[in-house]
Amino acid sequence: DDFPTLMMMSEDGGEEDDDDNGEEGGGNDALLKWESEDVAHVENTFWPSEMTALDFRGPGGIMCVGKAYTICDARRLNDDDGNEGEERHDGPFREMRTELGIQENGMRFRVKLDYGSLEEDIADGSMAPPLHLRTLTVCRETLDGYWPDPSDNENLDEASGDDNEGNTKKSEVQRRNQEEITAALFGPPGAQGGLYDPPPVGSEERAVENYMLLDFEGGATLLLPHRLDQYHPEEGTPMAGTTATSGWVTSLDWTPGNLRYQVDRKVLSGTKIK
Repeated sequence: DDFPTLMMMSEDGGEEDDDDNGEEGGGNDALLKWESEDVAHVENTFWPSEMTALDFRGPGGIMCVGKAYTICDARRLNDDDGNEGEERHDGPFREMRTELGIQENGMRFRVKLDYGSLEEDIADGSMAPPLHLRTLTVCRETLDGYWPDPSDNENLDEASGDDNEGNTKKSEVQRRNQEEITAALFGPPGAQGGLYDPPPVGSEERAVENYMLLDFEGGATLLLPHRLDQYHPEEGTPMAGTTATSGWVTSLDWTPGNLRYQVDRKVLSGTKIK
């Protein structure tokens, strides 16, 4: 699971009180307050419900190479389209969710991208609607079963801060590579010098109109398209500043220790964007 179970949702989207005595604000006082749209976002999956070995061949947008991987799941624009063979991976799509990540040295850095088309673009019907980035989620994880925290490895007899109720918090985890974890997950933002191997994204106009470059804590840099056009050139005139012939790329650069990694998710143009 991507997130720990922090609440139980009631029918109206609020939190249910699970305390046996029925008093308001019972045992769930410390739970996070979640908005209904946040809950819906967390519940989204980024992989198909069923997977076979053939899904790792490329068309399905799922691949694992060395320390890096990418997964994908998409909903076709017309739900009545056939879902057999490799054609089931062709768009156009109504929504698409992709994830790429790097795992090394007991840590994992993942980026989850949720794309969707606008209802007005679907209704227009003149060409396949573009997909727009709806949400971006960054997951920084250690693989020992505990959420990472910069205060880990502090002396268990020494206070590491106070919680919201004024109670003393103490470190619960002792790790041999805590310094590397702190640097790789909570260090200064951005990869040193930017992306190590910047991929081609087309014209400068296309880069400005369709892409963004983000730096994250832990020395990570992400290049991603925030708008994915799904038409072929013969389907109509591309919108200003875009082209449908160059394909798309998402790149993550991260250094979790002595080795530096860059993973590129490259897809084709038009309806082959999965």
